[in-house]
Amino acid sequence: MTASPSAAGPEAPAKRSGLVVAVLAFCGIVVALMQTLVVPLIPDLPRLLGTSASDASWVITATLLAAAVCNPVSGRLGDLYGKRRVMLASLLLMVAGSVVCAVSSGLVPVVAGRVLQGCAIGVIPLGISIMRDELPPEKLGSAMALMSATLGVGGAIGLPLAAFVAEHASWKTLFWMSAGLGALNLLLVLLLIPESPLRAGGRFDVPGAIGLTAGLSCLLLAISKGGDWGWGSGVTLGLFAAAAVVLVGWAFMELRVRDPLVDLRTTVRRQVLLTNLASILMGFAMFGMSLVLPTLLQSPRASGYGLDLTLFQAGLCLAPGGLMMMLLSPLSARVSRQWGPKIALMLGALVITVGYAAALGLMGSAWEVVLASSVIAAGVGLAYSAMPALIMTAVPASETAAANGLNALMRSIGTSTASAVISVLLAHMTVSLGTFTLPSLRGLQVALIVAAGAGVLGLLITGFIPGRGRSVPGRRQERLARI
Repeated sequence: MTASPSAAGPEAPAKRSGLVVAVLAFCGIVVALMQTLVVPLIPDLPRLLGTSASDASWVITATLLAAAVCNPVSGRLGDLYGKRRVMLASLLLMVAGSVVCAVSSGLVPVVAGRVLQGCAIGVIPLGISIMRDELPPEKLGSAMALMSATLGVGGAIGLPLAAFVAEHASWKTLFWMSAGLGALNLLLVLLLIPESPLRAGGRFDVPGAIGLTAGLSCLLLAISKGGDWGWGSGVTLGLFAAAAVVLVGWAFMELRVRDPLVDLRTTVRRQVLLTNLASILMGFAMFGMSLVLPTLLQSPRASGYGLDLTLFQAGLCLAPGGLMMMLLSPLSARVSRQWGPKIALMLGALVITVGYAAALGLMGSAWEVVLASSVIAAGVGLAYSAMPALIMTAVPASETAAANGLNALMRSIGTSTASAVISVLLAHMTVSLGTFTLPSLRGLQVALIVAAGAGVLGLLITGFIPGRGRSVPGRRQERLARI
């Protein structure tokens, strides 16, 4: 018996929406997982690549730089030429970078491969923008929240998975695994994700992209490598000065270009500006946990505080936090829908702060660390899920990918700053253990307090975002508004 059109009609779009969300979320998890693949290899990278520890750190730094630069650039390209098309290109770069790393044994080609992998991080903001274009309004909030949570889920899953593979197989297996998952993502996007008809007008701002790349590279290099080079060294100070000059010049140029890479007039709107500032602090708070808690879990018991776990065991302890982000994404969407994304972001910042405060008293056993990290991760999940909604209610539909990419850049600046600040704290507050020097318990506690402070400051800034916020408008409402 053939179903009537009225019965079959709503079911097909619902199934299609579910497939779109599932594929985009899977892409986000894989891209985020790729970011943590090399963490278990960090102690062995100098030996594996035949280089010094300082040079080997470029395997991490290069990926962070590429990801930060590519977020706003890929977002603008998506608005101009098609979000699905740019997503496919980003995934292709990830596959290519993974293969380059898998077949290489020298520092330069591995760093080059990691740069290509870092370019894929734009998949997450592009996915959020595709959701706005393709999903019905009633499904959009929860889908965006889930997509935002993939950043934490992928990282949480990636650490124990990568540690397990590194312990039982060749280190190159990690990159072959990344290439295989990337190829699967490519196929799924080709088959199941439609191309949005929405396009921004104008042309791509090449000078603006070059200026932003140069300015961000100087800034993030100074932040990421300042600890190795010395914060008062000529190189570090010179890079900070160059970043200031280049970014100020870039801003003046963008204000005078007809089709800018980043519409700074939109960016300085109160809602967008304050959300981006809060995003920096939320990124700082998220990454603080990733630096402090693994140190606590893996340090030897002779340190007086360490729990003496392996990297794999430590990864398993932190994995529930990533799952917590995914489980709470529907709650964040519900809070945003009922009270506005501003309240969801404030709630997330508050939970993060409470989690760090609890962590100060939950350092004696693995289960206590699991509990504290899960609370912090819950707050991160609530906060990260609310940010796209706040951004997209304040920008035109034709600029959503670029605006989300810029917001993701703000989070990257936050994580890089957290890495620099907390690394300095832990390097200067130490305890000697035979021939080894480890961060002291006091150092870990101060780092937790600093991360909690980022949560408090983020909460205060979010409080000044105008209004209660509103749900992200659906495509039909947008068309009616334009008419």
